[in-house]
Formats: sequence, C-alpha cells, structure tokens
Amino acid sequence: MSEPSYLETLNAAQKEAVLHSGSPLLILAGAGSGKTRVITTKIAYLVDHMGVPPWSILAVTFTNKAAAEMRSRVSRLAPGAEEAMVKTFHSFGAWLLRRNSHLLGLNSRFSIYDDDDAQALVASITEDLNRRETGFYARWISRAKDYALYPGDNLDSITADPDFPGVYARYEEKLRTMGNVDFGDLILRSLELLRDNPEVRQRMHQRFRVVLVDEYQDSNVAQYELLKQLAGPDTYLCVVGDDDQSIYKFRGAEVKNILTFPDIFPGTQVIKLEQNYRSTEKILKVASRVVAFNQERLGKTLWTERAGGPTPVVAFLSSHEEEAEYCASLLARGSLEDTAILYRTNAQSLAFETCFARRGIPYRIVGSYRFYEREEIKDILAYLALYNNPLDEVAFRRIINKPKRGLGATAVEKILAALDSANPDLWSAAEGAAPGLSKKAAAGARAFGGVKKMMEVAMGEGAGEGKPPLPLSRFMETVIRGSGLLEYYTEKDEVSSSSKVSNLEELVHAAGNYAPGPEGLTQFLEDLELDRSLTEGEGQDEHGVTLITMHNTKGLEFDRVIITGLEEGLFPSARSESEEELEEERRIFYVSLTRARRELYLTSCRRRQLYGRWQTLEPSLFLSEIPRDVVEVQGRIPPGFGGPALPSGSRDGGYKPGTGVYHDDYGTGVVVKQWHNGSELLVLVRFESGKTAQFIPKYTPLEKIAYD
Repeated sequence: MSEPSYLETLNAAQKEAVLHSGSPLLILAGAGSGKTRVITTKIAYLVDHMGVPPWSILAVTFTNKAAAEMRSRVSRLAPGAEEAMVKTFHSFGAWLLRRNSHLLGLNSRFSIYDDDDAQALVASITEDLNRRETGFYARWISRAKDYALYPGDNLDSITADPDFPGVYARYEEKLRTMGNVDFGDLILRSLELLRDNPEVRQRMHQRFRVVLVDEYQDSNVAQYELLKQLAGPDTYLCVVGDDDQSIYKFRGAEVKNILTFPDIFPGTQVIKLEQNYRSTEKILKVASRVVAFNQERLGKTLWTERAGGPTPVVAFLSSHEEEAEYCASLLARGSLEDTAILYRTNAQSLAFETCFARRGIPYRIVGSYRFYEREEIKDILAYLALYNNPLDEVAFRRIINKPKRGLGATAVEKILAALDSANPDLWSAAEGAAPGLSKKAAAGARAFGGVKKMMEVAMGEGAGEGKPPLPLSRFMETVIRGSGLLEYYTEKDEVSSSSKVSNLEELVHAAGNYAPGPEGLTQFLEDLELDRSLTEGEGQDEHGVTLITMHNTKGLEFDRVIITGLEEGLFPSARSESEEELEEERRIFYVSLTRARRELYLTSCRRRQLYGRWQTLEPSLFLSEIPRDVVEVQGRIPPGFGGPALPSGSRDGGYKPGTGVYHDDYGTGVVVKQWHNGSELLVLVRFESGKTAQFIPKYTPLEKIAYD
C-alpha cells in the first residue's frame, strides 16, 4: 500500500513522528516547527492508512480555536477522520461528566461556574469578607483543584491561611448540594469518576484506543492524573509539546509533566521537531541564546532555512513616554496589521494608547475585556442557568432582584429558607415564601416565580408541555423580554449611551445555531462557558497595530514584533525570586521572541512610572544574556549588556539565582543573576527595598544568608 500524498510535505522528523507506533511518544516540538501539521496528519494517517476507527481516537488540546483548527485540518486530509473526538481538556471533562452525572450526584443539566460565579459562591458561605478577600479564596480553591487537592489534603502549598481548608470544605459542600461544577471540577471530578469507577474507566479504555495530547507543556497536575487514568495498558499514547513554551504556572501548568514524561511512561520515544518555518535565522539566534540559560529543559536547538532578514534591534530609551514615541516612529513604515507590541502587564498599554490616539494610529487591544463578563450577559445567562438547574443559588442570588422586585437581603434569605419538600426548587420557594413577605416583596416573589412558567411554555416543558419548543434564539428573546431585562437595559442605554441591548441581541444570534429544547439550551450554555469566542468580536480597529500581553501571544505570529518594558522588576517580575520562577519568566521571553517572523525590536527604559510614581530601573537581566554580535544596539549602552555568556558547565559562580545575601548598605536581598564579564564574576541582586544593584563579589563582599 503506497504512502498517502500528504506525507510528502513533511520533513524527516515530522514524518518519523507521524509513522511512529507502539510505544508512548513524546514529540518535542519547537516554536514554529509545524506541530499542528504533525498531529493532524498523524490522526489522518491512523484512520485512512492504519485502519484505526476514527471514533476510537481522542485528541485533546487547550483552546477551542486549536481544537477547531485540528478538526478542520483532519477532515481535509482524510474524509471520515472528522469522527475522531477532538476536544479541549475541559470540554472532554464536561462530555464525560454529563454522561455519567448520576454516579457523582450531579444534575445532568449542571451549570459550569466561572471565576465570578465561584467568588459569588464563596461570598455566600462566608461572613464579613470583602470582595478582595473572597477573590483570594476563590483563586486558592481553583489552584487546589488544578493540583488535584481536596479540602482534607495538606493545602500548605496553596496558602498558609488557616481558614482556607474550612472555606474550601463548605464551598464544596454547597456546590455539590446544588449539583453544579466549577471549571476545575471538569477535570478533578472526571479524574474522580475514572479513579473510583472501574467500569467507567474500562469503558473509556475500550472506547479510546489512541489518546493524543497537544500543548502538553500547559497541562496541570489534575490533567496529568486524568491522562494516566485514560491511558489503559493497550492505549497508544502520544503527547506533543515544548518545555521551552511552558508559561502558565499561574494557571496551574506544571512544566515537570513534560520533563518527566519519559520517566512516567516507560519506553517513551522522544522525537524533536527543530526546523522552524516561522522566523529568520537572526531572530532564532537571539531566542536560542536566551533560553539556553534555563537548566530545567530537555534541550533542542531551532534552525531554519530562512537566512538573512533585518538584524534584531535592542533600544535603550530614557522613559516609557519615549518608548511609546519610539514605537510610533517604527509604525510609520510597514503594515500595522502585521505588527504587535508586547508588554508584561496590561497597565503598560496606557502609554501606547495615549500616544497612538494623539497621533491617529489605529490599534486594537487583545484580551482587555471579554464579552461574556459583561453585566447584561451574565444576567441573562443566570436566568438560563437557574432554569436549567433550579437549585443554582449563585444564579438565583444574581437575578432574584434584577430588575428590582422589592426583594432585599432579608426577603432573599426567607426564600432560601423556604426550600423544602413542598418547595423543592428556588422558583417555587419564591412563591412559597410570598405569604411571609411584605406586600411589595410578596408581589415581587410571585412575579419571579411567573418567569419560570413563561420559560416553561417557551421551552415546551411544564406549563407548556405538549407544545413544541421555540427555536432557541426565540426562547432567548422571550426570556430577555419576560424577565424585564430588555426594558431595564434599554433605559440604561438611554442614560449612559451604552450598547447593552445590542450585546443581548448578539447573544440571541449566537443561540440561533443550536437545536430547540432543553438539550440545545444545555449545549449552548456549556459551549458559551468553554468557548468564549462564540460571542467575542474582534473589537476596536482590526486594521491597527496589536497591543497584547506576552502571555496572550502564545500561538500567534507577526511579521514585526516589538517587545517593550525589558527592565528589572518589571520583566522579569520583582516577584520572580526563585530559580524556578526566573526560568518561567525566561520562557515567557522566549515565547515572545519566537512570535516574530521577520523584524524584532526590544526596548528598555531607564525611568518608568509604575503604580503612580516614577522609578529608576536597570535593564532586564535577559538583555545581558544576548550576545552583542547578534543584535543592533540603539541608545546608550548600560554596563553588563552583551557580555559573553558563561561557559557551558561553569555557570555557577557561587551566587546562583535565589541565593540570599546581605549588604551593609542595601540590607537583605536575593540574587537574580550571575554572569562573567571577561574573568570577573558579576552578580545582580534585588533587595527587599525594591532596589536592584550589580556587584563584583571579588571587590564588594556579599554575605550569604538563608532567605525566605
């Protein structure tokens, strides 16, 4: 049987990865090395050449955009292969939980709580906590679930707060009583389901004979444990990822998952994809030199056939205002649409927005505000969630008095107390509690209960049983009108010239692609939570320069990239004190560098206004790791820039990053970098005062101390 034609487009390493079978496989795919082509071609090859039934293939990735792209490519390569299950980790978890909800005591129409919902639930079970404090607890709970930790486990790695285990336990009890899940549960409860139910685990092993994981470096501990449960003794397991692009520690991603994969799955073959198809050779030299300073990596060296191109530029500037003007001058030539300005924190965008608005330069900000977080969208979704699960207290609290029905905090608590066998859900509890409320509140409670009856008629259930359900978009229109939200937000638009009603209309349009009836509604709510791009427009000027944080650039590429704010304390962050944290910051820099196809600019400012005050800053230590011979330098060159890298095998001069030191004048601090300039050892120290200083220990003794 001849090889399919699509194998002809692959290079040698890519083809080896596609043809591999048998043992577990780790495809170590460098930036721009064509990993999506490899994994989609592998699925197609398994189906149309190896005879693997497509429904027995499970491919998981981390974004809906990546999953959609994968499905599209697979279907083009091999008709029939689109039957393979291609999902995100979280959408796979939702699929698994809905089909086995009875085993976990879940409502089959469970709602999926996002960060705001989780914080609202924390607020409902705690007293005397402000919004900032409930936010901390909600984030800690989310992080605990990322690490597959339960309330009874040792949670010291999450926080030392003595109240956290109790809050976490009450949160879980309330969440399970309602039969809902939060985002972390989609993984953790799926893991629980497979671990505690051998028959379900066996069924999954029989169903999915091939399991492929994309972007494996972004997996957290719970996802890693779930993967181990999904991989049976006869499962062909293949993961694709790049340890140098693991940048989501704050979301729970654990780089050790990919670093230790060959140890956890014996017999693993590692295939490296090192040919880069995106960037020029000059850009790759900068990126490769920087990331080579990391110790915790499997190691690979990117190369390309794209020789030539402009030399990357490092510009040393006086202030963030000059930085904005410098970027504006670069934008006077070339395409705005193919240019991205990267920064470490969202707050840095203000200087660019101000400068570009004054100069009339169109721009768009990526990730600044999301459609689904808007007040009016959260309101209508809460009505739908409470209809789907009438015990959803978080949704209930959001909408019981919106629009205003005269139902204050006391009335709400009386309604919650009315839940019993006679009033088994929150809709009926509102009507059941009415006789004990004030006249105005009683009328509001009955009106609220009436909204449920209206929704049932439109859905063809309950009071409307026997009637066909309205199309889902018509059902949405009915709820928006019948709940009073349309009138409420029409008035708001008139007062503030906002576009809240238009946003509600956009949500109605999105619902038009779903089947009528309860199942269509459940799928719509699930997709909206798991794929928030359903209702997100591009926003702002699509033809302008892109302003974007470094984290948000993952998976993107531009002809011209300008990386700004390369100063100590800003990037790497002042909070990156350990070697592990510093290595992640360096990976963020590496990801940023490898977004550039042709032109690369790096800027560093001497002074910057941070947190309302001007600060004098030192250039980022990452800049000093770039040899002078691979970049063009503009502006006044500071000391320590472009010195030769430490020789291989001799990086430790006795002051490795993370070492605690004491200086008579500066006090206590921590080493963030050591390097050699010629024969001299130099050390960069960040002190508790916030000041950063550079020393030659040979001439300025630094006392080493234990630093917590």
